[in-house]
Parts: sequence; C-alpha cells; structure tokens
Amino acid sequence: MNKIYASLILLALSLWVPSIYADIALQSKDEVQGSWKLDHTKKSISSSEVIPREDTWNFKDGKVTILHIPREGVFYDQPPVNYEIVEGKLNVAILGRPDKFEVFSLLDKDDKNMTLKGKFGVLYFFVKK
Repeated sequence: MNKIYASLILLALSLWVPSIYADIALQSKDEVQGSWKLDHTKKSISSSEVIPREDTWNFKDGKVTILHIPREGVFYDQPPVNYEIVEGKLNVAILGRPDKFEVFSLLDKDDKNMTLKGKFGVLYFFVKK
C-alpha cells in the first residue's frame, strides 16, 4: 500500500512541477523591446548551479544587439541580428547564418525581469536596464 501512495505522490509532483515554468506565448516584438541585462543563466530548472553573466541584450526595431560579452578575459559586442516572434516564441537569428535561429520561450516577465528558456533547456534571467 505504501508503494501505491509513494507512486501517486511522485505522479502528482511530476505533473505539478513542469507547470511552475509553463511557457508564455509572446504576442509581439514590443514585449521584449528595450535593453535587458543578462544577470545569470542556469543549465535547467532543477539546476542549482548559477552562472553569472555580464552581457546586455538590446532589442530595437526588429534587431537585437548583444553587448559586453565576456570571452577569455576580454569583452566584445556582437553585431545586430534580426529577431522575430513566431508562434509565441522569440527567434533570434544566428550571426552569419540569417536563415537559422536560436529559439527562446518566455517563462516569466514583468516590468523589471524576464526569464527565457533556450532550445536545450538553459534558462536566461534578465533584468531591465
């Protein structure tokens, strides 16, 4: 009998936990417009490892420019690339491959914070500048 209760509890938790971070459909480019500092990333929802970040993503007029990207002790800026909203997801063109996109789902957003989830489950935590 205890095994049945334990399995029911696990089933209930497995159904409840993914709903905490359910995707929110983006309606327009205006929802991400502006300058967002990428504060940190996590490899997954359940990961306890927080990776501090220093880059800033500027969304303006259908283009996103990523500034102050750390690389081997120095910083660089990425040239602007196109972005669009497709089926409620944020598609950011890959530099040098304009027909390929990185796809992000919106998990949470308010006036000062935004959380995006990448295609492979990486979470991006932004703060509005």
